[in-house]
Amino acid sequence: MMASQAPRSTYDHHRDRLAAYFDGTARKAWIDLTSDAKVGGIRATVRAGRDRMRTMLLDWLPQDLRRTSLLDAGCGTGALSGQAACRGAEVTAVDIAAGLVAIARERTPSFLGHGRIDWHVGDMLDPALGRFDHIVAMDSLIHYPLDEMVATIAALADRCERSIAFTFAPHTTLLGVMHGIGQFFPRGNRSPALVPVAEDALRRRLETLPGWEIARSERVVSGFYTSHAIELVRRG
Repeated sequence: MMASQAPRSTYDHHRDRLAAYFDGTARKAWIDLTSDAKVGGIRATVRAGRDRMRTMLLDWLPQDLRRTSLLDAGCGTGALSGQAACRGAEVTAVDIAAGLVAIARERTPSFLGHGRIDWHVGDMLDPALGRFDHIVAMDSLIHYPLDEMVATIAALADRCERSIAFTFAPHTTLLGVMHGIGQFFPRGNRSPALVPVAEDALRRRLETLPGWEIARSERVVSGFYTSHAIELVRRG
């Protein structure tokens, strides 16, 4: 049976390492990556891939998001939150990296048309954040192994009414090599290792999630960026 809560000891360890990375050596690199700043060729492909992925995940949501609650789980510098709020969503945007949330607050007003954004620094699994119609976790689970990823999704599902869209690093030959040598970014800005996950194994685990089913599934490949999105929807 699938756990309804991520295993806290290992989950907390990964979460704390990611917080230290994004608030430390990588902060400037990720601010540049998520802006219009000029970046090198590798990061340009990553930026283009992330833009395509974000657009796709937003397209999976209803066009009219007024009176709809959305959790942006791992909001980073806030691009997805801002676009969802522009379509009327009541967004709760949370990230473990205080520095990235600070940039998000600077870049994006909390009130956008009919929508609004409530920014938080903390854990996406904090039940105090509340319940949501939709949850999006874009590239925020890609550092977790399969068991932790599935347990985290199950915990999020307990607080979601309609759909969950998330991404993972699919197991491919290229990503397997990158994972093996631990060099997704150049040495000075190297992130905690991506953990490639086999799509078939992940699907089998998700199929046991009570009350949910897989709806859409699509991969985005852009140079050094490879990420696969899955949408889960409530049955019936």
